[in-house]
Amino acid sequence: MTQYNQLPETIRQLIDNSRSHISSNGFNDLIRNGGYVPPDQDLLTDAITALSMGKNVLLKGPTGSGKTRFAETLSNLFNQPMFNVNCSVDLDAESLMGFKTIAYEGDKQMIEFVPGPVTNSMKHGTFLYIDEINMAKPETLPLINGVLDYRRTITNPFTEEIITAKEGFGVVAAINEGYVGTVPLNEALKNRFIVIDIPYLEGEQLKKLIQDNSLLDHEHTIDLFVRLSNDLIQAVQQGKLSEDAASIRALLDACDLSKTIPPKRAIRRAIADKLDESNEKDLVLTMAETLFG
Repeated sequence: MTQYNQLPETIRQLIDNSRSHISSNGFNDLIRNGGYVPPDQDLLTDAITALSMGKNVLLKGPTGSGKTRFAETLSNLFNQPMFNVNCSVDLDAESLMGFKTIAYEGDKQMIEFVPGPVTNSMKHGTFLYIDEINMAKPETLPLINGVLDYRRTITNPFTEEIITAKEGFGVVAAINEGYVGTVPLNEALKNRFIVIDIPYLEGEQLKKLIQDNSLLDHEHTIDLFVRLSNDLIQAVQQGKLSEDAASIRALLDACDLSKTIPPKRAIRRAIADKLDESNEKDLVLTMAETLFG
């Protein structure tokens, strides 16, 4: 409690607000508003604390566990717009900073610079979300090292402008480890982040999420989908399925389809047919058969 009382008032207010959002009274509102539903209240509190102190947050967890929704919730709680960077092997300086293009002022031709997400978020003092940061080529990301440390500064390689982030600027990144095409983050980059591990939602929290975020309204069927999700997660943890199979996003799609078509067919379309390995598809369909008959 002493450490909490020593925090600046603005940080304490944000932490208190997050606690009220996910308390027993406010929990349902957070779900209905499309916010991230934390399996552990400390996840949201710790992320808010880190961002309030000007630190960068790295959300680490399996696909479909809600990392992007978590970032959006943080953006909403801080009342901050958020610019997005979607990383891939093709990510380059232009994707981060912006690009030059030909524009016209009357009949006069001129070169105009169109700012990218890093430039926009720094100049406007808003949040920057870097999705799948470990998909980017290692030689690209060092460009923003100065953005991610105490300097909060970068020299735009296309205009030579020195940009210093306005107050309110913050960085949230997400990472899926072990995927094809990903590379381990180097220590210099990883050390610039506070890491928050995001687990899958399970049990009553997942049930409430399905009730409020899918078209499905049959309670027994929802309970079966919660059991299916638990079985899928266990199979992933045992190495029998890839993480894609246990995606909460895919599960919600299956729930939506189950409003109209049989659940087993919905599971095939939304979950099983996304998997590459035939043995994984068969396992998912066996689980569906066991639960839904």
